[in-house]
Amino acid sequence: MKILVTGGAGFIGSHLVDRLMSEDHEVIVLDNFKSGKIENLDLVKEKARVINCDIRSEDIEDHFAGIEIVFHLAALADIVPSITAPYEYMEVNVMGTTRILEAARKAGVKRFIYAASSSCYGIPSEFPTKETCPPDPQYPYALSKYLGEQAFFHWLKLYGLSGLSLRFFNVYGPRARTSGNYGAVLGVFLGQKRAKLPLTIVADGTQVRDFTYVSDVVDALILAGNSHESGIAINIGTSNPTSVNRLAQLIGGETVHIPKRPGEPDQTNADNSLALDKLKWSAKVSVEEGVARVLSQPESWGDAPSWTPEEIALQTANWFKYLSNGGD
Repeated sequence: MKILVTGGAGFIGSHLVDRLMSEDHEVIVLDNFKSGKIENLDLVKEKARVINCDIRSEDIEDHFAGIEIVFHLAALADIVPSITAPYEYMEVNVMGTTRILEAARKAGVKRFIYAASSSCYGIPSEFPTKETCPPDPQYPYALSKYLGEQAFFHWLKLYGLSGLSLRFFNVYGPRARTSGNYGAVLGVFLGQKRAKLPLTIVADGTQVRDFTYVSDVVDALILAGNSHESGIAINIGTSNPTSVNRLAQLIGGETVHIPKRPGEPDQTNADNSLALDKLKWSAKVSVEEGVARVLSQPESWGDAPSWTPEEIALQTANWFKYLSNGGD
């Protein structure tokens, strides 16, 4: 098939492109390389058509002719920068998504898969968390991804597109973005390990996260693309969360504790029964195996910054300022 992947040079996107190319599909990658890297496509860049463009650009429709499936993964990520630049997050993650949806509609795309985020649940009221749990985004990134998802469902309902929204839980693996802004815990830990610094554990470290390995997420995307199910959101997580303390133990090294942050749940834990029912999907890679794979590929996290508690406090000052309603 002829398939288009937005954000195809990014973390999850590049792994998806590798898989699609291995299955002999014709793949078009759209990426503005703000966070994606051309080297992420080293295995396939001679065969895939890679286009440097922004999903907000007016001429985006030029690239959709003959496309059968769209995997929309392009987005701005991370909590901290979304608090300081909320307008840009809304523009890219909501209006950019709308432009991709319109391009797909006009081109007669048969299938559209939206990469959503479990952050839409905020601090959930139930664990494991089902798709029926009321959304409660806590920061602009979460809100922008949820609003993008709502636009996706609206286009499906009004214009007759077919597709699914996959709500990813704590995806990790090789090529995960570790440079730049303060972000996901695994990237922070890897940078600190590389610099021989203590691993900074938020609060007491007993909080748990549903760490989901990237190859499992790609499996889910492929199954969603091939499925006839449409118009629903599906959690993609292991339903077997791991504590931050356990993650630190797997990474190895000394640890230090930093203050608990507002707006973060004590646990993320996907109820993945719908994924099993609708897609026949369940996670295969344990966190122990997944972390071992990441540690065996240090070239994939060599650019991770070495965050100290003081640097983290500076980076997250606005996080505490706004999400604590003015608290310190």
